[in-house]
Amino acid sequence: MTLPWYQEPSTDEGQILSSRVRLARNVKKYPFKFKLDAAGAAVLVSETTAAVTTGQNYFHRLDIHSLGQTEQKVFLEKHIVSPEFLKDSLPKGLLISESENISVMVNEEDHIRIQAVEPGKNLAAAYKMAELIDDLIEESVEFAFHMEYGYLTACPTNTGTGLRASYMIHLPCLDKSDLIKTLLPHIAKFGITLRGIYGEGTAPMGSIYQISNQNTLGKSEEDIITGLQSVTENVITQEQQALEKLLASRREYLEDRIYRAYGILTNSRMISAKEAMDLLSDIRLGFLTDILQKPKPSKQIYQIMMEIQPGHLQRRAGEEMTDEERDSARAKHLRELF
Repeated sequence: MTLPWYQEPSTDEGQILSSRVRLARNVKKYPFKFKLDAAGAAVLVSETTAAVTTGQNYFHRLDIHSLGQTEQKVFLEKHIVSPEFLKDSLPKGLLISESENISVMVNEEDHIRIQAVEPGKNLAAAYKMAELIDDLIEESVEFAFHMEYGYLTACPTNTGTGLRASYMIHLPCLDKSDLIKTLLPHIAKFGITLRGIYGEGTAPMGSIYQISNQNTLGKSEEDIITGLQSVTENVITQEQQALEKLLASRREYLEDRIYRAYGILTNSRMISAKEAMDLLSDIRLGFLTDILQKPKPSKQIYQIMMEIQPGHLQRRAGEEMTDEERDSARAKHLRELF
């Protein structure tokens, strides 16, 4: 059985935690989602489900509306669904593989959003898997496609290939030094953007960002992926240079920060999600640089970062929790792991 991407050791081996490819598609015979009525949306869900699942049991379907708020939060924290997908009451479909690395959202911003995630730096594999699902669906339905413009989408920035490629990337040194701000206008010139941990409109947590292409029109899939890889390599180089400078000029400060993080995580009785994410970021940096000479936890750092989010904590407890109860449960979980 394939492990979920966040359980793979490669997520802890460098700046890049994961590689993701999302394909936006719309079915020709239906209006875009913002003009789609409930009856049409329900039929679209049924047709897409049949296209993906007929003759195989690799995917299973979940009714997102039947899930409680806690379970919905868990799927959001795992990056399986987007905030957009949870917004309205229109019939929706969520098709997901056993490992949760491949998913299809029906009636998000577009009719169909195909997502494939691979651990570490492996965009090619993520794109290959997304393309296979894309071809599978297209055997049964006709996508909205224009010979000049490409795939037609609800948002003009996705028109063309409909491809949004991204890396989840850990940039603790750039983030802490505010050098991250100087990167934004530079990478924007190449059609690349840096967003928060849960994508557009969200803030970074634990110095983790999503770096992705902005536009797809007039570019091939290969051009998009190659361009993203090139810009990301440059960003990583700047992160490593910032780290080297810090090690050369303020090593004791960095060691102190990392060991303080370890001390707090192993002893705190209450801790907020934001503080815990920042401390886990320092711990991850400590292991990457070999500064932290302590046993590694049994789980990957990013998996721990997910497990301390509100949805995961409440699902583990089996009940809704207050902020204070979550802070206490979070601290207890971290003490047990470290």
